[in-house]
Amino acid sequence: MADVAAAAGVSAMTVSRALRRPDTVSEEVRARVEEASRRLGFVPSRVASALASARTMTVAVLIPSLTNAVFIDLLAGVQETLSPQGYQPLVGITGYGPEAEERVLRTQLAHDPDGVILSGLDHTPGTWDLLRGLTIPVVHTMDLAAEVEHSDCPVQTVGFSQFDAGYAVGAHLAARGRRRIGLIAGQLDPRTRQRCDGWRQALRDAGRHDPALELMVPDATSVGLGAELLERTLATHPDTDALFLCNDDLAQGALFQCARLGIPVPERLAVAGFNDLAGAAWTVPPLTTVATPRRAIGVEAARLLIAGMADRTPKSRENPRRVDLGFRLMVRETT
Repeated sequence: MADVAAAAGVSAMTVSRALRRPDTVSEEVRARVEEASRRLGFVPSRVASALASARTMTVAVLIPSLTNAVFIDLLAGVQETLSPQGYQPLVGITGYGPEAEERVLRTQLAHDPDGVILSGLDHTPGTWDLLRGLTIPVVHTMDLAAEVEHSDCPVQTVGFSQFDAGYAVGAHLAARGRRRIGLIAGQLDPRTRQRCDGWRQALRDAGRHDPALELMVPDATSVGLGAELLERTLATHPDTDALFLCNDDLAQGALFQCARLGIPVPERLAVAGFNDLAGAAWTVPPLTTVATPRRAIGVEAARLLIAGMADRTPKSRENPRRVDLGFRLMVRETT
């Protein structure tokens, strides 16, 4: 750093600021420091920086999957918010398993992150014990449960009501006059189950719930699975006139299979999905679905974390926030 400072004609402290917080120096100084760093091959040591500042400038971000577009969008929001502040995410993949999540969290905490972002609230007792003992800020995403089993651990959440979103779909299908409204769900993580619960309640309120029309499997969702489960549903319950598929890839598979089988949508069968993933508005016909604020959840979670990390004794531990970013029912031609 001293060599870079001499080459750039500035102090070592200015070099440190230019590389860690470039917004705190002028563009001319930043350009000189960056040019000198490139010429000398200088890369700042994260280890040395952490020893000097008691910060690692990293954030542990645990998500269930890197193949689910929902969490890719969330991660993009986290990254674009953390990066300008000099923080880097340490991404851990939990595979939708609470036990795996606990193992990944223990590994991530060994790297002394400055904050933690988690998905959902379905943690093991061991994970809750870990979280309870932390002095760094923690933000949960994608869920808004008002109460959790370990309520003595402060819980800060950013997301939307999965239950209310599922209810909105069920109420919409009932309001369209559909009588035999079925459900197809995969993965069956707690968030999927919550939206299924909301759908059930809407149909019960409308007097149209039939448990026999529910088809729920633990398999990971996919277009192919949606096509397969559509055929299974119609083979056993050919009078089904509407379907809520709990993820858009399932719904898109169902639509493709309807086209192959000559089943007119929505005249014969109404179809609704969930998440408003890329392509939902461009299926034939365009898919009715629920738009979820995935990237915005990542952005807001990172903002809350940054605010907490700025305070070495985060006030969020004493007064955790519950941020509801809502959802939108996107009514399109499939219903």
